[in-house]
Amino acid sequence: MQTKLINNYPFISYKRKFFEAEEMKKRCTDFFSWMNERRTVRDISDKPVAKEVIENIIMTASTAPSGAHKQPWTFCVVSNADIKRKIRVAAEQEEKESYEGRMTAEWLKDLEPIGTDWHKPFLETAPYLIIVFKRNYEIEPNNHKHQNYYTVESCGIACGFLLAAIHHAGLVALTHTPSPMNFLSQILNRPENEKPFLLIPVGYVENPVILTT
Repeated sequence: MQTKLINNYPFISYKRKFFEAEEMKKRCTDFFSWMNERRTVRDISDKPVAKEVIENIIMTASTAPSGAHKQPWTFCVVSNADIKRKIRVAAEQEEKESYEGRMTAEWLKDLEPIGTDWHKPFLETAPYLIIVFKRNYEIEPNNHKHQNYYTVESCGIACGFLLAAIHHAGLVALTHTPSPMNFLSQILNRPENEKPFLLIPVGYVENPVILTT
């Protein structure tokens, strides 16, 4: 690939494989069919998952576009049982308060068909928790706070890539948002410029169908 300078910054020419119309339609249809099988799952097995799989999933998420290409996200991976226990206890405390006082009657009615409550055992049974933090700014060596751009939108897109990669690997996930989530910053000892965005338990579904080919 050739490199050229734009405003004194190096740019590499971008090329990718081209598909004919029929092949393009087939690929789009196949991908939709695969992604349409994705489901949010709360019954996650404690079966171990290779660490390399999780690392590759996060690498896929990091390819997402972001405002000014600042990549304003941090992915924290938790597998330690003690830390997962602390996260569950703190999350359930917030969830209990929400279910018993913070949520509106309309919200609770919308949740009835799903059958959820403040108990969140998947936070311990899932082999991995991926906690996504958004960085609204960066702290430079001189302590200057350098603003990031469109952090919510950027992190949302990255999480979409993350969920697609989890599904592609044959695993399941849940997008969990106990509110408020400040306890995650405290338990994981995150810096002040990182704010919790999403808590995602990842693992195998209970009683999976194993495909060998």
